[in-house]
Amino acid sequence: DSTRIIFAELRENWNKDHQGSDWGSGVVNVDTGVTDVTFANLTVYNNYGWQNGVFNKHQFAIRGAGTRIMLLHCKVASDGGDALSLWNRQDGMYYHADCEFEGWVDFVCPRGWCYITNSRFFGHNRPSASIWHDGSGDKDQKFVIRNSYFDGVPGFPLGRNHLDAQFYLVNCTFSRNMADRPFYRPPSSPREWQWGARHYFFNCHREGGDFKWFEDNLEKAEGSPRESDITARWTFGGHWDPEASLPSVLPFAFFPLPERDGQGINTGGVKLSWVAGRNADSHRVYFGKSNPPEYRENQEGNSYDVGGLEPQTAYYWRVDEVTEEGIIEGKLWSFTTK
Repeated sequence: DSTRIIFAELRENWNKDHQGSDWGSGVVNVDTGVTDVTFANLTVYNNYGWQNGVFNKHQFAIRGAGTRIMLLHCKVASDGGDALSLWNRQDGMYYHADCEFEGWVDFVCPRGWCYITNSRFFGHNRPSASIWHDGSGDKDQKFVIRNSYFDGVPGFPLGRNHLDAQFYLVNCTFSRNMADRPFYRPPSSPREWQWGARHYFFNCHREGGDFKWFEDNLEKAEGSPRESDITARWTFGGHWDPEASLPSVLPFAFFPLPERDGQGINTGGVKLSWVAGRNADSHRVYFGKSNPPEYRENQEGNSYDVGGLEPQTAYYWRVDEVTEEGIIEGKLWSFTTK
């Protein structure tokens, strides 16, 4: 990212100076009623803690409401709590892909519906949590995280929720620094969970050994969804399908299918696809069993048919974007066949 938005702001200071109003207390603020906004290829950082030595209070990087808000290839960081706070508890829908999140207590804390994929989390929080959800506005509200990596200081805990919530963590990896502490309801919670504990996992593993509390349990969720059912469209109840129309806003190719590090991919009729970089005239495709993959061809379309593949084999691929200014090298992706 070449765009970095950095500002130091403590929520309680802002409240004091603005008659208790929260509006404007983040580095980036999304107003109520805002819809269909995409943040791409940038960093938003609230560095109040670093400047003032205060790390255990609210310091919003992105704060607001709105709905259908997307973050693509962004870093959202704070030296305090609640770094990413999108809080439309009625109909808020949020989609984040290929991002980095860093902060202290509850540093990713959506209200409503939220789907995050292919992202990394780093928590400085102890003894609170990294992720938090308020799904009390509707029993269907969910916070889904797929194909992501969680790290933090030694003993960092994963999550908690004061109000009703519904978490799904699918194909996630936790570093050995993660504490052996399940999701919980804090003593400061204003009321009991009316829909019970809803924390669901599939194929999640911790470096250094798993804990029993995140063993596979999708069958306990309402409707017993399969891993393949848990998509962005499913998360939003069919009201929004962001992956069906991702905009070409990044300079490089992104959103690979099969998904990055995908497992159990069928061997027949495999077609690679991606979202084109914003100024791409054509795409140089690299694919094969070796790393780096071999060059295949330069083409105009954003899909490539590789045909039949060998079973139980890792494949690597990359797409470089050809623009008027030159070639923008893409990221290395891989998947493994069943």
